[in-house]
Amino acid sequence: MTASTTPPAVSASGVVVDYGATPAVRGVDLLVQPGETLVLLGPSGSGKTTLLYALAGFLGLTEGRIELAGQLVASSDRTVPPERRPVAMVFQHYGLWPHLDALETVAYPMRRAGVANAEARRRAAELLEQLRIGDLADRRPAQLSGGEQQRVGLARALARRPAVYLLDEPTAHLDGALKGELQSEMATRLHADGAAAVHATHDVEEALAVADRVALLRDGRIVQTGDPAEVYARPADDWAAALTGPASFVGADVVGLGGAGLRGDGQVSATHDAGRFLVRPDWLRFDGPLPATVMEVRYRGTHTDYRLSIRGAEVLLREPGQPRLAVGAVASCRVERAWRMPEPR
Repeated sequence: MTASTTPPAVSASGVVVDYGATPAVRGVDLLVQPGETLVLLGPSGSGKTTLLYALAGFLGLTEGRIELAGQLVASSDRTVPPERRPVAMVFQHYGLWPHLDALETVAYPMRRAGVANAEARRRAAELLEQLRIGDLADRRPAQLSGGEQQRVGLARALARRPAVYLLDEPTAHLDGALKGELQSEMATRLHADGAAAVHATHDVEEALAVADRVALLRDGRIVQTGDPAEVYARPADDWAAALTGPASFVGADVVGLGGAGLRGDGQVSATHDAGRFLVRPDWLRFDGPLPATVMEVRYRGTHTDYRLSIRGAEVLLREPGQPRLAVGAVASCRVERAWRMPEPR
């Protein structure tokens, strides 16, 4: 069998982007394959949007290079303009033209690509129907809700049929139910197109739900890259652990079971391992060898969170359903899994 000669959808090496004297992206390397969704996860100011804008061509590079689908589009002395890059962007704040209705907005990129007007309008109408807003084709942005505007923005991006979709917090301003619905629609459409996507978000649930791989950004640098299960279960440091979900840090005496210890992969080892361990709320269970006191109870609808005191450490335990223990109750629990945190560098 011969190796594939298809180039990566995104290949970025040593990317540096400065805002004046302030570096916003610092030496970032990225590789995204066709059909893959890479999520950039980080807090505000971590460099997510700046990196997307560099990929799109809205910002030039101070150092490094970017190739898209095998084409060099950016280096420190060269920038291919956005309209000549094989990308389509879905903006956080929708970015719709106020004077165009939904149909014309979606037809526009196809007309720019040389598609006849009638055919562009026909395809645009199909896309709007597929995203369940076909009846809104004649409405302008001011006449649409936030979710409807975001669907129009997604349809406009899909109309370009690019090699790479760039998604800048596309569901940030939507409520919970609509957010999940649009996430599902985006995943379905991207999978159908076979295109790559770079998706920026600060929402960890969204990141873990839509990503094939996740890159954690802090202060313009990538701290860790891995599949969703890896970055959740085996974070590189305390910051990465806290970013990717609720985290409790405990000593070996808490994860110990009858004198044995849990290895970093969650298995029982023969000797008592020293160090600091990460324990996620879903890695704890009631009924076990560890005495615990309930310090706080929070009912979340689908589950209940308990803050427990175990051997002087505070940990969070999560289980489905309504509360069954009250504050002050004495209980017992067990640690089913733990991750030994790497030593600080």
